[in-house]
Amino acid sequence: MLKQFLTASVILAAVTGLTAYDAQARSLAEIKSSGKLLVGSTGDYKPMSYLNKETGKYEGFDAEMAASLAKKLGVELVYVPTTWKTLQADTMADKFDVAMCGITVTDARKEVMAMSDPYLTFGKTILVTKTKEAQFKSLDDVNQPSVRVMYNPGGTNEKFAKESTPKAQLIMHEHNAEIPGLVGEGKADVMITETMEAVRYVKDNPKVAAPLVDKPFTQNHFGVLMAKDQPELLKAVNEWMAGIKADGTMDKWENEYIK
Repeated sequence: MLKQFLTASVILAAVTGLTAYDAQARSLAEIKSSGKLLVGSTGDYKPMSYLNKETGKYEGFDAEMAASLAKKLGVELVYVPTTWKTLQADTMADKFDVAMCGITVTDARKEVMAMSDPYLTFGKTILVTKTKEAQFKSLDDVNQPSVRVMYNPGGTNEKFAKESTPKAQLIMHEHNAEIPGLVGEGKADVMITETMEAVRYVKDNPKVAAPLVDKPFTQNHFGVLMAKDQPELLKAVNEWMAGIKADGTMDKWENEYIK
């Protein structure tokens, strides 16, 4: 068991370029002293935070936010990979200082972790195979035994799929970024997603459609996620966010990546 733990630590250090000590949770003062801000990201959510495999760089709205926050704090931005399935556990295990990758603000998350003030408004919607677009006029059309609904595990998409489309054929697929392509190929009929992501994938893939994107099923907001026990860090994040909202920076990113 000890050998496995040490091996995992070495792998994490190799991925992030950090030592095991650096990977521990820090206060705001410790983050500034270390010269590094550790940002957890799933890297699979266009247009919020997406790891470009060709360049090895993170792109998107939240990637801009992460770089802006690091600059505000006067430190280097260092990404720590996570997944939707392990996001909560990784946050609570202090594997990074904050997580930023299109994370929905929920009461369940706020009970055990801290979340910043909200930013951007969006809602749950569907991405469907283009040739079947006319079939889906409401959520009831999705919640049918003949409809194959695909979702990624561990996040709010899974929760919504199970609660709102229980009669459908529910298919879990581990990698969120692969699902739009699978829907386009007809390997599933519907992807449970969010308006931000749906708009982006319709632009990128002519084989998919988002027939209900203008009528989302929910209204939600994104937030920066972090451990509960760092109030000074939370305060600093909220103050920085208020600044980029007020000076138009956030509007600029929204126009670039979303609208």
